[in-house]
Amino acid sequence: MAFMEFGGKQVELDEDGFIVNPEEWNDDVALYFAESEGIKELTEDHWKVIRYLRDYYKQFQVAPMVRKMCKQTGYSLKQIYELFPSGPAKGACKLAGLPKPTGCV
Repeated sequence: MAFMEFGGKQVELDEDGFIVNPEEWNDDVALYFAESEGIKELTEDHWKVIRYLRDYYKQFQVAPMVRKMCKQTGYSLKQIYELFPSGPAKGACKLAGLPKPTGCV
């Protein structure tokens, strides 16, 4: 397992670079992942998706289906890919501090 460090605190990552314990997530983790994903700045649109994903995960302990995410956030799949170039699962879920979604390659 790999680790990244924020303010003296280590956060464990899985073999694909996703956070192992979503409870250790904070805004700094999102900013770190954004930089590693080539996203220069997290806009309010990014944060809207990230907050939605985190809230959904807290309620159901699973990432939402992409179609549901698009419907609930009001963003089309094309817009999600514009915000998160590596996609809704690999990019958006990673920035939101969720575990790697099942079926994500």
